[in-house]
Amino acid sequence: MSISPTMVRFDEDCFWVELQDGRTLGVPLAWFPRLLNASVEERQAFELSPRGIHWDNLDEDISVEGLLAGFGDLTYSRRQAA
Repeated sequence: MSISPTMVRFDEDCFWVELQDGRTLGVPLAWFPRLLNASVEERQAFELSPRGIHWDNLDEDISVEGLLAGFGDLTYSRRQAA
């Protein structure tokens, strides 16, 4: 059974993903350079799916499974992302 996101919100340094099981994940924006460099409006233009979060205009897809495993953006090395 997959755990679905129910809400996403942002602050200056992180984004917060509320899950259907009641947990809330705090994720550093630095883990996802596309989100880090996006405008507030671009960050807010997401779609929730049963398995994750999608930003069409940013070409970003983040799975809840990956967040729970502690994965950031796998298309960049950590050195490039930070």
